[in-house]
Amino acid sequence: MKSSASKIQLAGFDDLFQTSSEAEANGEQVREVPLTELFPFKDHPFQVRDDEAMQKTVASIARSGVLSPGIVRPRPGGGYEIIAGHRRKRGSELAGRETMPVLIRSLDDDEATIIMVDSNLQREKILPSEKAFAYKMKMEALKHQGKRQDLTCERGVHKLKSRDRIAQEAGESCGLNVTRYIALTKLIPPLLALVDENKMAFTTAADHIACLSQQEQTDLLAVMDKLKVIPAKSQVVQIKKHSKDGTLTVKVMEKLLSAEHSAHAQVVFKQARLHQYFPQSYTVQQMEEVIVSLLETWRVQNT
Repeated sequence: MKSSASKIQLAGFDDLFQTSSEAEANGEQVREVPLTELFPFKDHPFQVRDDEAMQKTVASIARSGVLSPGIVRPRPGGGYEIIAGHRRKRGSELAGRETMPVLIRSLDDDEATIIMVDSNLQREKILPSEKAFAYKMKMEALKHQGKRQDLTCERGVHKLKSRDRIAQEAGESCGLNVTRYIALTKLIPPLLALVDENKMAFTTAADHIACLSQQEQTDLLAVMDKLKVIPAKSQVVQIKKHSKDGTLTVKVMEKLLSAEHSAHAQVVFKQARLHQYFPQSYTVQQMEEVIVSLLETWRVQNT
């Protein structure tokens, strides 16, 4: 599909999610479309979870209907592809609705991708893997757009501008974070899952493990399972160095993970998790003292 993304003027978040009456006032027609005619965006990077937030969405839809119409575009094979509104469609299904209000727009691939990513990044809870593939899709759309805007633009310069634009529009602190998220797409699924589960540090995975080949990552995962460890940054830095030198083997991984794990084993708790059990006024030292005291009591009771 031919791109015209260079002409796109992205609406703000409030404009993307107008109520039906607001959309009609702006000259856009809202249509009630059967849910059976609504299809997910191709390679949609965001999960639609039946979680507590979804339960609230279902309750709202059951009570008042879908107040903010979704955005869709016609599909060549019939029906409509959802650009924004995957969660609203799922909520409508669970609420027993048969249709959903949508705005039907004629969008090319680049326009649709940019709107899809920007609208979903407004969610409160987004997994690193979701951001990773979303940023990658938007980067590719912006690069495509940039090639049409300025054919003399050097690739490296354009890439820098694209990542900074993504960072600014997504509320990231810097463009480097966007580059790191995109690097996560190079991880094999089990390692990416560890990042989503907060079992592996984001920067460690993006800056070092993502640089390994698929086979090296597979071997690393096998060693991790065998030794029951999650590698620390210092370990993967050495693994990455051996990979660049062409000296990385399973035995080298085992040696690095075994030696450093035994010497530097540690357990790290996120403050948000600890504050579920401690008053907000408690300092880290106070929480540590209570935890050590409880562990000592547990040790005495079990010896």
